This record gives sequence, structure tokens and C-alpha cells, in this order.
Amino acid sequence: MSAVGEAVKQGARLDVVCNRIGISDRTIQRWQTKPEDGRQGPNTEPANKLSEAEVAQVLSVATSAEFRDVSPKQIVPRLADRGQYIASESTFYRALNEESLMAHRGRAKAPVPRARPELLATKIHQVWTWDISYLRGPIRGTFFYLYLVVDIFSRRIVGWEVHDEESSILAAALLERISLEVGSPKGCGSHA
Repeated sequence: MSAVGEAVKQGARLDVVCNRIGISDRTIQRWQTKPEDGRQGPNTEPANKLSEAEVAQVLSVATSAEFRDVSPKQIVPRLADRGQYIASESTFYRALNEESLMAHRGRAKAPVPRARPELLATKIHQVWTWDISYLRGPIRGTFFYLYLVVDIFSRRIVGWEVHDEESSILAAALLERISLEVGSPKGCGSHA
């Protein structure tokens, strides 16, 4: 508020200052007449809030031997198939989050983030990249497929073909043909 007041004293218009800081000039006027924050959350707890016993039941089901390797997205439907309803999927997630139990829970090791290998080209025909793009066909819902190979260093199109189907055999044939015509690159990156 003091920064806004200072700007207005310096000769700036209130609406311009408010526009600059991203709030409504009406908000500033309201803050000037009532400086304390009148906002407050709900005064009562939700009527359908789970009791401590119900939360304990949600946690015991989620950590049981049957469900400890399963996400709440799968727990709730499995219980529903048996005719049981303990809580909603979001309530399961909320209860598990509050107890810090939303870490990796499967039998397999948690995924380890690995850096993707970076291919660096310092001259032409060291590294190529290829892609298959969809091209609209003459009939709605039909497509042609553009197979495109590009040299990373020069950004030159090394080769291309258009087919009416997407196939790894066609892609391999294109790469083989280009390799024979131009010469094979040292590395080949894939981009899909």
C-alpha cells in the first residue's frame, strides 16, 4: 500500500499503478477503507469429514498386505467390486499424503532419474535425427505419414518419403537408402 501511495504522490494515476502490479484499483480502494484482511475460511468443519477412526481404517486398508502395492485409484474400485465403500479416491490420497505415505510403494525399485545422452554435432553428417509427421489425407480421418531425416548440424533435410502407413520397416528402408546415398552418420538420435 505504501508503494502504491508513493507512486500516486509522484503523479502516477491509480489505475495505471494497479495495472502495473496486477491488481484492481477497486482492491486498493477497499484496502484503504478497511486495512485489516476480512477474509476468513469456513467457521465449521465439513459435515462429511472423516472421524479419526475412519481415517485410521483408510490407512489400514491402504497399507494392508493386499493393497500396499496398489494406488488409491485401484483400491477404491476393487473395494467397490466387493460391495465395500470406505472413502473416495481423493480421500485415500489425502489421508496417505497427510501421513507421508505417498512415496513409491511398489515391489519394484523406484525409478531412478537418468540424464538423457546429449548428441553434439560439430560438422555435417555426424548426427541425424528423424521423425514421422501426420499429414491430413483427402478423406476425413485418413492420414499420410511423412518420414523425415534431418542433419542436426546443418539442419538440412537429408531425406524424406511419404507413405500411407506408419511402419518401422519403411523407416529402416529410408535410413538405409539415405545412408547409401549420403554416407552413414557417426551417431543417430531419435526424435518422436
